[in-house]
Amino acid sequence: MVVTDNHFVIDQVTVYSERETIENGYIKVANGIITEIGEAKQRIESDGEKVFTFHEKVSLLPGMIDVHIHGVNGADTMDATTEALDTITKTLPREGTTSFLATTITQEAKAIERALQNAGDYVDNKQMAGHAEVLGIHLEGPFLNSERAGAQPLHAMQRPDHHVFESWNKLAKEKIKLVTLAPEKEGGLELVRYLTKRGVVASIGHSDATYEQVMEAVSNGATHVTHLYNGMRGLHHREPGVAGAALLVDQLKTEVIADGFHVRPEMIQLAYQQKTSSGMILITDAMRAKCLKNGRYDLGGQEVEVKDGKALLENGTLAGSVLKMKDALTNIQAYTGCSLESAVKMASENPAKQLGVFDRKGSLAVGKDADLFLRSEEGDVIMTFCKGHLAYSIGGSEKNEVD
Repeated sequence: MVVTDNHFVIDQVTVYSERETIENGYIKVANGIITEIGEAKQRIESDGEKVFTFHEKVSLLPGMIDVHIHGVNGADTMDATTEALDTITKTLPREGTTSFLATTITQEAKAIERALQNAGDYVDNKQMAGHAEVLGIHLEGPFLNSERAGAQPLHAMQRPDHHVFESWNKLAKEKIKLVTLAPEKEGGLELVRYLTKRGVVASIGHSDATYEQVMEAVSNGATHVTHLYNGMRGLHHREPGVAGAALLVDQLKTEVIADGFHVRPEMIQLAYQQKTSSGMILITDAMRAKCLKNGRYDLGGQEVEVKDGKALLENGTLAGSVLKMKDALTNIQAYTGCSLESAVKMASENPAKQLGVFDRKGSLAVGKDADLFLRSEEGDVIMTFCKGHLAYSIGGSEKNEVD
């Protein structure tokens, strides 16, 4: 089934729009843009428009934005090929993700440079209709603290250096949008200031910073924390560390991997109670093994064993995830008791605002890109549209379509 930029309507669904939730609502799309949202009974039919009508309880949600994902379905950003990014962009709509940041990992400079150059060129020249959109690049490493390495390769870490970043961002055609770094390292605060002046999100991650050092980074422009609780100095009653600062400081938006492995559900609930839906961003931190069977896979030149939903290095360290965004959405509701509206805020609105694209993405509103997906009561993705192009339909069939 091919739906392009012709007019179409999705009718008789619960629409989670930017302003309100509309039961038995509709949304109209033309030329890849949302043109109308309202109650189904008020919809005026037009000639020549395709209509998708749903008779079961179906939610229409804004496409999710994953700001931290390395790979999926056998492909990784560090493969540095067009084919790898094609695979990622084609696969992600299956889970309701319509845009993302291609995320790197700590490796030798040449490997990072190849990945950055490839991703930057892809953003400008190789985006495909009906695929998730690459909004830019998340540079995770190598400006990290080896004391909190996690699955980041130790041998390739280097101290933060804004000159190195500047040269890399030129290679990436200025497409680096978010940088994870350890601000307590020599050169860290200078890099935070440099990023902030250029509109790049400075994120504290893989960091052994004290509370005071985090506050210094915030005063220099840091606004983001990479995968809360993981790869950071933890919470202690005499030293709040990075985790404590993340929970306390409103300026810091915190990524969360809601897979039940990286963080216990109770600690996610604690974060939600402290940060609320306004302060959290759902991510997957997924690696190439997502959507594939159990086995051994590569991550940053390291062998990772994936078994029963968990990805581990040989030493038992968690190495990314195989989490899907649709499951993160379901899990965050189960862990915190939050509403679907709040979960959507964490999966779509907050990342869009953090990346400065909320004028066109992150919510369902007239004039925005038609990035959206349909979700069943059970949390399954039924259909996904990327800029008005049908990117995924369950079973690849037309069983939900009524003309």
